[in-house]
Amino acid sequence: MKKRLLAFTLIAAMGSALLTGCYAGYPAQTTGTAPAAEAAKPANDKLVVGFAQIGQESGWRDGETNDIQWYAAQHTDTIDLVFADAQQKQENQIKAIRNYIEMGVDVIAFPPVVETGWEAVLTECKEAGIPVILVDRGVDESCADLYDTQISSDFIWEGQQAADIVGDLLGGSGKVVELEGTVGASAANERKEGFDGELAEKYPDIEIIASQTGDFTRALGKEVMESFLKSYDDIDAVFAHNDDMALGAIEAIKEAGKKPGEDIKIVGCDGVKGAFEAMVAGEMNGTVECNPCLAEQIFDTAAKLKAGETVDKWIVSNDGVFTQEDAAAELPNRTY
Repeated sequence: MKKRLLAFTLIAAMGSALLTGCYAGYPAQTTGTAPAAEAAKPANDKLVVGFAQIGQESGWRDGETNDIQWYAAQHTDTIDLVFADAQQKQENQIKAIRNYIEMGVDVIAFPPVVETGWEAVLTECKEAGIPVILVDRGVDESCADLYDTQISSDFIWEGQQAADIVGDLLGGSGKVVELEGTVGASAANERKEGFDGELAEKYPDIEIIASQTGDFTRALGKEVMESFLKSYDDIDAVFAHNDDMALGAIEAIKEAGKKPGEDIKIVGCDGVKGAFEAMVAGEMNGTVECNPCLAEQIFDTAAKLKAGETVDKWIVSNDGVFTQEDAAAELPNRTY
């Protein structure tokens, strides 16, 4: 396993006893949109965090949700978590954030479903004096002064690493299709930038013959791959912006009578358990990790912001790169 040599910012304000990864076993809450503010902020010293989740589009997203809810449940003496599931809709996230402002929470955290369209609601947060943490995704640069910090992976780096895996698998020559993430999402934009740029610079004989959004979902990833297979009979590799789409592509390739991982190489992003199972089975060739276990960083950073402390503008997660050679040994460690 190659591990990324990149500084990992970790704030240990609540102790180190729970530094054991992602807790996918905690039952997910389905609260819909955040409740309307009918009562004032609790009159106690707890850290009150409003979290507006994107939804449940992938196993990775479920892992992040479960980690956040599990961590908050273990610290009910110091943390109050108000959670909303936006069901993949920006308007629902914005509604939840406005409800959090009305409730007077201490800190608001959310992964922006897309990069644009946040200026108004983030301005409202700033005017209300509520710090904002962006989680696992970013917003347009025009809003740079309207949030306090972003806790996320380096998506451009992830795309570059995926391109290097594909380049090695194809020996520097071949034809690739790309399954993109949600249109307008920073993860999709930057993974594409990193992947396409790295191929162009280092592997000029590898051609991207088609690229289309699969919206980060397994079902749409399968559907788009089915379309690619009908249109092209010379696909050598697939790069999927997340593992769920890669797993959908595997289904489509098998149904088309080809062998995934052999006839068509498959590389994804996220590092979910299903991807490692597929690599062990020989049906997937690699994945670039994007760690969803961010709860401790989120709540520790929120505690600092509530206390008026300064934090880094970008807190970068520590991710790894995995191939079939690493899969069997790493699979027991995959909890999401």
